[in-house]
Amino acid sequence: MDIQSSVGVAHAGTAFSFYAKILSQLINPKQIVLLAAILCSLVSNAQLNNTVVADTAYQKVLAERTAKIVTTLDIKDAVLYKKVQQYLIDQYLQLNTIHDGSKTAVAAIKAKQLAKEETDAAIKKETERKTAALKQLHDVFIAHLNTALTTDQVEKVKDGMTYRVLPVTWTAYLDMLPRLTQEQKDKMYAWLVEARELAMDEGSSDAKHAVFGKYKGRINNYLSAAGFDMKKEGEDWAKRIQAAKEAKQAQN
Repeated sequence: MDIQSSVGVAHAGTAFSFYAKILSQLINPKQIVLLAAILCSLVSNAQLNNTVVADTAYQKVLAERTAKIVTTLDIKDAVLYKKVQQYLIDQYLQLNTIHDGSKTAVAAIKAKQLAKEETDAAIKKETERKTAALKQLHDVFIAHLNTALTTDQVEKVKDGMTYRVLPVTWTAYLDMLPRLTQEQKDKMYAWLVEARELAMDEGSSDAKHAVFGKYKGRINNYLSAAGFDMKKEGEDWAKRIQAAKEAKQAQN
């Protein structure tokens, strides 16, 4: 704390003592206790109101986010539409609770300043607990979707929750690598599906994309081992895209 701040604090402390002394002369002890209780209640209510406002804002964000996903399902029944949307809202809320709770738990572990081995072991245990909770939540969520939607609609929900990274990435791979064998396609697609299932349970856009990034790295390593020069393939693909763009412009 700098000197100016220290002086300010000192003056504030003096002023507080002065007014406290005056209050003690004007108000009896019982009234002081009552006044303190009222002030605490006002503070608590203010904090509660702030929480309610934050929760309401988040609910609005979730309503908008889930509506964008459910709209793609072409559901004609209004009751079913709302039911599926609520499944999604509940899923996002519970995912948020699990991730926030785990962050708090990890912070508490680190705050204990244990030996590195103990800290690492405790964090690993917490990570395993979070993973198990996410898996259980995921399975229940998919079960609910399967009772209300068709297989194609469930796929659209999964893609909607993961920013359509799977179909976009898959289309890009097929366009870039026309020489892929069926075996290679099956393996690559299975990895992307696995990535999507995990990404659905992440708590942020960055985390979801990071999951896909990890699996795309695995796919690229697989293709490189199979003899593909991924750098050259990418460059050739970019040239094909540019040539097609120029040809289209020439036609217009």
